[in-house]
Amino acid sequence: MIAWARRGPAAGEPADGVSDGRPDGGAAGRERGAAVVDFVLVGALTSLLFAAVLQLAIIQHVRNTLVDCAAEGARYAALADRSAEDGAERTRALVTAGLSGAYAQDVTVRHTEVNGLEVVEVRITAPMPVAGLLGPARGLTVVGHALDEGDA
Repeated sequence: MIAWARRGPAAGEPADGVSDGRPDGGAAGRERGAAVVDFVLVGALTSLLFAAVLQLAIIQHVRNTLVDCAAEGARYAALADRSAEDGAERTRALVTAGLSGAYAQDVTVRHTEVNGLEVVEVRITAPMPVAGLLGPARGLTVVGHALDEGDA
């Protein structure tokens, strides 16, 4: 009978007895798959940060568009041959064309005085886009002013 005795490390094994990553144990064996977990966690965090920045860009776009529409509606209503209702209609049309009709539901126009000057004020109250373009109904209010040319 032949007895197999081991006198030293086999070919390809380290001399200090540390595992080389085989599933039979050792520190390297316990870390198998850690790169996959790291990739998934970092990928999820990166995706979440990207979505947050994208949502902030959407909110800023909606706000800027509404400010521009309010200012344009105020300038239109301030013309000598136009009324406040004409300015409100113009503002609604611009908001509907630029964003959506849901953002043009609450448009008010009034004549007021700012620093001693007669001005037309257009106020738009619209949804704040929290998830895409969806959000609470009265979360965003913008105002546009223009010098009143009428009845001078």
